[in-house]
Amino acid sequence: MQAATYRAYGGPEVLRVEEVPPPPLADDTVRVRVHASSVTTADWRLRAAAFPGITWLPGRLMFGVLQPRRPILGGDFAGEVEAVGPAVTRFRPGDRVFGFSTFGAHAELLALPEAAAIAPIPAGLGFEEAAAVPFGALAALVFLRDFARIAPGDRLLVIGASGGVGCYAVQLGRHLGAEVTGVASAENLDLVAALGADHVIDYRSADPFAPGQQYEVVLDTVGASSFARARAALTAQGRFVPLNIGLGEVVQSLATAVRGGQRVVIGVSKDTRADMEAIAGLLGSGALRAVIDRRYPLAEIAEAHRYVEGRHRRGSVVLTIAPPATPAAPAGSEAVEA
Repeated sequence: MQAATYRAYGGPEVLRVEEVPPPPLADDTVRVRVHASSVTTADWRLRAAAFPGITWLPGRLMFGVLQPRRPILGGDFAGEVEAVGPAVTRFRPGDRVFGFSTFGAHAELLALPEAAAIAPIPAGLGFEEAAAVPFGALAALVFLRDFARIAPGDRLLVIGASGGVGCYAVQLGRHLGAEVTGVASAENLDLVAALGADHVIDYRSADPFAPGQQYEVVLDTVGASSFARARAALTAQGRFVPLNIGLGEVVQSLATAVRGGQRVVIGVSKDTRADMEAIAGLLGSGALRAVIDRRYPLAEIAEAHRYVEGRHRRGSVVLTIAPPATPAAPAGSEAVEA
């Protein structure tokens, strides 16, 4: 099968498209013919071994000290089940599925356990639209629902509201009942408003933490702020929730948990089957929409990585791998073309 591989850490030039053996099919495994994937922040960080802060050493130990242990990147995927192991009961060949696998999705075939974060694609949603969603939506859902504990009526500030996680955080924040303010550049404010933000702020011309602003939750999806800056705009029990963490955020999280009052809340998304099924339900109902910035064929994966690493994308960057005829999306669930 064809797959994009990296045999050494480095820039986008380390990526190659080559022929590799197909993944084996175990008793409890679903093997998917991947029609579309996406290139995420996680992909370029793994490729470059750009693990932030104190995660550098654990990252190298986990993923390969001198070279990558697993040469095929790609977490987001959408495609059709090609084969299933004898113990699989939830899926059968021909099913249209999507989900998140951490590794292996930048290839024509992907094998993962039946119990992994995989769900049926909602009726009428195309493969490219489905592949644009899992990484960003799963992160946004878990950080808002489980870590920030957003409640109806809370005021939520999303920093990086047009990015790969932020565009889903805006939508999910509204779905969870929050009053959402999205921070982005001026050229992206219309997109953020179209996704449901109640208020938008151009970070180049206005300070989201200016006097008079008050939020129960500040979600920083891009590492552009800090607890020190956010404190003045947080309520007495407000939560600062950063996706990018270093030693400082770990210490602050422990200290504020003991002290009480305003808190720094950190965590890691576990990417579960139940959450993937919840995302599928929201897509099917129209409460959540895919946001696609650019599309690249597998052969241009290095260019896709360069674009994502530039950190100015609007939504998801989709990788087409074996695109079939795609059905039209039903009203209310079509992708937003950023």
